[in-house]
Amino acid sequence: MPIPVCPKYVAVTVPVAIVDNASWTTIEVDTRGYRYARYVVMLGVTDIAMAAFAVTESDTTGSGHGNITGAIFGTSVNSAGSTSSLPSAGADGLIFIVNIDLRGRKRFLDLTLTGGDGTAGTYAVAWCELYDAEQAPVTAADMGASQVLNVPAYA
Repeated sequence: MPIPVCPKYVAVTVPVAIVDNASWTTIEVDTRGYRYARYVVMLGVTDIAMAAFAVTESDTTGSGHGNITGAIFGTSVNSAGSTSSLPSAGADGLIFIVNIDLRGRKRFLDLTLTGGDGTAGTYAVAWCELYDAEQAPVTAADMGASQVLNVPAYA
């Protein structure tokens, strides 16, 4: 069975110990060859609002990153047309998404994710999905996965 056209997944943060009053270590995403990116952040237990949450971009890997206008929680407008807010202490188990049209954007993206100064801190995991590739990923490794299961239509 052929593997359907799929996005590439990039682990941006991995499940780690709780973070309190600090930033998560993140993995930079190379968007070359893709037209769209989607950042997905899922929070675990939180005890205070996030201090910072934004997607940044740079022409050079590893340096020179600046915030992307429209990709900053707390100042950018959300899909409902309201000013977004930073995830609060009650955001346990919620998912936050940033969709980015990569046309005209810089090549390298990164995530700024900083936990507030609470009693215990916050758990979070984040990934980036890259879509509309010039050359679609076909292997599990190309998709950013260890393994892929393909289930055929029920006959």
